[in-house]
Amino acid sequence: MDVLVLIGRILFAVLFLASAAGHLTRTKAMAGYAASRGVPAAVPATIGSGLLILVGGLSVLLGIWADLGALLLVVFLVSTAVLMHGFWKEGDAQARQMEMVHFQKDLALAGAALMLLALISYAGNDLGLTITGPLFEID
Repeated sequence: MDVLVLIGRILFAVLFLASAAGHLTRTKAMAGYAASRGVPAAVPATIGSGLLILVGGLSVLLGIWADLGALLLVVFLVSTAVLMHGFWKEGDAQARQMEMVHFQKDLALAGAALMLLALISYAGNDLGLTITGPLFEID
């Protein structure tokens, strides 16, 4: 099981690390898009969210308090779903459908991150192939 969880952590984290790189290297462009979606203080929000997913993604990938990393990703994903993909605001049917897909994708990934948080917190040090044990303990 340890190897399967490690492979899953790697595959899961790659998405967030690539997104963090975009947030932190193309901040102006990404902040412009965020501003167009109504995000206040778009530049600081873009940098902050980039740092959030960088820390969360590295934590999950390396197994350093990976449960906390998963929780950070949940915060990012739920916030992004609501702030960036408000399909209910769209008047155009095609745009509404695209935003709904992104909204649902973010919520599904948030659900996966919550399951990862629960698994790591429950398994504790028995999970193996991590640098540290979990920060949280779920019995």
